[in-house]
Amino acid sequence: MSVSVFNRCWSKVILETLVRQRVTHFCIAPGSRSTPLTLEAVRLQNAGRATCYSHFDERGLGFFALGIAKSVQAPVAVIVTSGTAAANLYPAIVEARQSGVDLVVLTADRPPELWECGANQAILQQNMFGDYPVANVNLPKPNADYSAQWLVSYIEQAAFRQKQRHGVIHINIPFAEPLYDTDESAVDCHPWLQSLHRWLSQNKPWVKHEALQQEVIPHENWDHWRTKRGVIVAGRLPTEQAMGINAWATAMGWVLLTDIQSGVEPMMPYADIWLANQTVREKLLQADIVIQFGSHFISKRINQFLQAFNGEFWLVEQSDNALDPYHHAQTRFNAKAHHWLRAHPPLRQKPWLLEPLALSKFCAGFIEQQVGGNLNEASLAHHIERVLPYNGILFLGNSLFVRLVDALTKLPEGYPIYTNRGASGIDGLLATAAGIAVGSEQPVVAMIGDTSTLYDLNSLALFKNVTQPTIIFVINNNGGAIFDMLPVDEEVKDRFYRLPHNGDFSQIAAMFDIKYAHPYTWADLTSVLKQAYARRKTTLIEIKTNPSDGSNTYKHLIEQISHAVIGE
Repeated sequence: MSVSVFNRCWSKVILETLVRQRVTHFCIAPGSRSTPLTLEAVRLQNAGRATCYSHFDERGLGFFALGIAKSVQAPVAVIVTSGTAAANLYPAIVEARQSGVDLVVLTADRPPELWECGANQAILQQNMFGDYPVANVNLPKPNADYSAQWLVSYIEQAAFRQKQRHGVIHINIPFAEPLYDTDESAVDCHPWLQSLHRWLSQNKPWVKHEALQQEVIPHENWDHWRTKRGVIVAGRLPTEQAMGINAWATAMGWVLLTDIQSGVEPMMPYADIWLANQTVREKLLQADIVIQFGSHFISKRINQFLQAFNGEFWLVEQSDNALDPYHHAQTRFNAKAHHWLRAHPPLRQKPWLLEPLALSKFCAGFIEQQVGGNLNEASLAHHIERVLPYNGILFLGNSLFVRLVDALTKLPEGYPIYTNRGASGIDGLLATAAGIAVGSEQPVVAMIGDTSTLYDLNSLALFKNVTQPTIIFVINNNGGAIFDMLPVDEEVKDRFYRLPHNGDFSQIAAMFDIKYAHPYTWADLTSVLKQAYARRKTTLIEIKTNPSDGSNTYKHLIEQISHAVIGE
């Protein structure tokens, strides 16, 4: 039996199984050991059944796949060769696990006889990502002693676990040489595949799982609790689950605290700022009940409120993930937010607490006064709606800027916002934005800090795949300005935290053939954006600010509001 042919048969079954589990995007890094998988993925693309992408940097490739998976809401496969190529996927796997995004990582491996004996590019790859995958599939070397039905069934079992708990499947596949010179017709008619001929001719999974019939049952004491003083907190949510939360809270007269990732229109915007007011915070803590929808709150003040609250606590979340870092005694509803709202109709009543609304209204004018009319980090965050297309998507990186947006922005309900706030790392942010742009086929605006951009420069190459207007805003405050919030000596802060680079991004944009602009005023930016949205390509817009301007504005706002007297 030809080893190269059987490697391809083995790969064909694996990839055919994945395609039947809604995988239609394959992100491929160059490598020799992964050739059987790569060539089978290309065959799927040639047949119009999949789309393949390639990138030379596995770390960026993993985040690119993550971005596509976020936007298409389906699993995306990553194919890499053996050795440290596989290890470079770890950061993306961590983020996918923490944020519940479905990836299928296919790592080609050396065969077992080459492990731990000094063979080239052979490392210990089985279970190399620890507990981060929802399923670790360690396949044997392709062997006809294992039936094709077993291989399909084994891969599908892992896919079913992924449906139960979103995250990563790691499939490790050892291939012996030779890897090349395969006649594809010999693969298709190989006797080992004979038992799968009917299945291969149909686009159906091996096992059909009927959907669970679930209905949200109202809480037995809902009539009692809906007359109490309540607070709703809305964190990161899928767009369809955000609808109706504002209207429900308004009808109930309850206080609504929203995260920028929620997509919920804020009833009392700028909560991260006004919650700094100790008087209002203490009044809010007198609530009888807090109901949490979503998770991963950006605001330090909202997190402090949740930590301090010790009353009745309900958590509504469709998965079974633990999403309460403060470990309240709680009632847990495993349900989608909009299903839960439908099962728990509101009782129309007057607001029980007016001070947050008054302070929120005061913050609107006060923030406008403090950020000023110039184009800077804080004003861009406050007026972010000015740069967004009506049919676009906003991607926010992990830096000071995402905190400014969360604190200072009031976006309309339902505007799509993506982040990598599962692990909140700065690695792979450009790659994720590129993946979202490719997967969504909509205009994307990415707001990323300068240090994050430097960390992921290779991923600028991925934007060659983007065919719609895409804007990368690089907020250049000369280093990690988020660390300005730390009470650390200035000299130590500059050397070991901020790490000023004293550079700009014009030459970097030119290197990757990306249009570059550096506007100084809002009028300049408006002109640049008009041109950028007329192009079906990527534009990098650098916003240069003084290193501490954004952090100083943020700190000043919090300090001033913390001492504000309601009614002044």
